This record gives sequence, structure tokens and C-alpha cells, in this order.
Amino acid sequence: MPATPRDLLAWTLAASALRAGQPAALLCVVRSEGSSPGRQGFKMVVTAEAVAGSIGGGIMEHKWVELARQRLRDADPTPLLRPQVHRREVPANRSGMMCAGEQEVLLWPLQPADLPVIAAIEAALQSLSGGTWEISEAAGLQLASEKSAGFYAYQSGPAWSYREQLGFRDQLTIVGGGHVSLALSQITSNLEFEITVLDDRADLPTLDANHYAHHRRRVPYETLALPPGPHHYVVVMTVGYRTDAVALRRLLGHAYRYLGVMGSAAKVAELRRMLLEEGFNLEGLHGPIGVPINSRLPEEIAVSVAAELIRVRNRQ
Repeated sequence: MPATPRDLLAWTLAASALRAGQPAALLCVVRSEGSSPGRQGFKMVVTAEAVAGSIGGGIMEHKWVELARQRLRDADPTPLLRPQVHRREVPANRSGMMCAGEQEVLLWPLQPADLPVIAAIEAALQSLSGGTWEISEAAGLQLASEKSAGFYAYQSGPAWSYREQLGFRDQLTIVGGGHVSLALSQITSNLEFEITVLDDRADLPTLDANHYAHHRRRVPYETLALPPGPHHYVVVMTVGYRTDAVALRRLLGHAYRYLGVMGSAAKVAELRRMLLEEGFNLEGLHGPIGVPINSRLPEEIAVSVAAELIRVRNRQ
């Protein structure tokens, strides 16, 4: 089965607890900067006996879980919004960690009235149907009527609010459904990508066997049309350099976060020569793709490509 967004486990625990009449609390990182172990959007749900998700781990997370459980025992409905500074020398709000970054954590005790919104969030994450949720002290937890400009949006201050889109932020499209595509789908299914695999061949066993991709389609490369965007990663690995070229002609010139083509140095050099002669701008095209680990097996190549995708995604 394709992977679901990491947050689904937390929201499912929240829904289960409230349906059973048990108290639960949401912990959410609403802001992060520097070398913070908990990035914006990290979240977890805490009950008296269970936790799901993470706000960064370590002693900081342990203290927040204990604080949340104390609030639940006391039936204290008061939200708490507090910075956590990961440096030993700061006079206040020390997290107990020394990563040198900073994050701001929201503790929100969930109420039975929150269940309809939580159930809607859970359903949207399961179906990848999208949507946006938001939370504020003034309005509580609710579904938003419109998307935020970015995937996450936080307004600080006395009238604070936090908004987040539902589903995967990062989209990975693999053009080509062969053995490396299957291996890459398996690896990236654990890396918070919504995965689409495209191929123009009928009855392709490796495409049929790809149960890690969220979407699998057979399309003629001559009509390939993929939406650009700062969170869209595209990897071309078709059956040969001629079909690679067909796909690249449709993709070059569009603003993707990552566009790369698989192949040996000789093959990619020939592709570049041919496309340059045709007048294409190859600036930003990665290839040969993958970090250099002398990979040979499809699974090894997939590891090297996944590492390159991570490097590009996490580049500041």
C-alpha cells in the first residue's frame, strides 16, 4: 500500500481517543529556525497511555509529553504556546538540547467538540483529497475555507494563528516505470513524497507491481504535461535515451524544484549535446543523477537518487 502522510497516525489517535471519551492533547511545532530537531509542522498527539507522531524527540519531547499528560490529568483546557531554544546559555525557555536552533511549540488540549474537525482531517489525509486546517486561541480548531499561501503559515503575537495544508507537501513524479523506478518508489514512500509513476508501455510488470506509488498512469511521453512548482520533483528514467529525450523536451523550461535524468555519463552527455543543438536551456538539469556511491543494482541506484532528492529538499 502507498504510504500515508506521517501526520495521519497522530490525528487517528486523537480521533480514537475522543470517540472513546478519553482526553487527548495536540502538540504542534508552529515555528522553527536553525538546527531545530522539530521542524515546522511536526506534531504529535498525547493521551494518558499512548503517543503518536513527534515534535523532535529527545529530552525536550519527553518534557512536553509529561506536561501534556499533567494537563490532561488536571483537566486543564488552557492552551500553551512556548518557544524552545536549543542552546544551553539562554536564560529562559531552554529545551534541554544543544542543537543551536529554536522552535515554538503549541500544546492544545483537545475537546469532544473538536471531533468532527479531527475526523474530517483524518479522512482527508487517508484519501489525499487535500484541504487546510487552522487553529487559534480565538477560533479554536477548524477547517479553513481557503488554502494558505505556503504549506504552513504562522502568525505570532497575542492574536496568534497557525494554518497547514493537508496531505504531502512534496510531489515526486517518476517518468519511467522500470526496475529502478520501482526501487525508488519503495525508498521515497518513507520520505514524505506523494509519488506518481508514468510510463508509455502497456503490460509493464514493474509498473503493475509498484504498490508504493500513490498514482500510476500510462501516458504517451509526447503529450507529457506536469505542473511546475517549488515542491515538485521530477526524475526521468525511461527505457532508453530516445524516450528520455522525448520526455525532457516536454519538461525543460518549466520551474521544478528538481529535474533529473538517469543514465551513464556517456548517455547523459549525448542527451545534453542533442538537446543543446535543439536550442533547449539545460540549466538546472541534473544528470547523471544520484550521489556518487558506485551504485550498480537498481536498489543501490535508487538509494543514490533518493539521497540527492533529500539533499536538494533540505538545501537552505
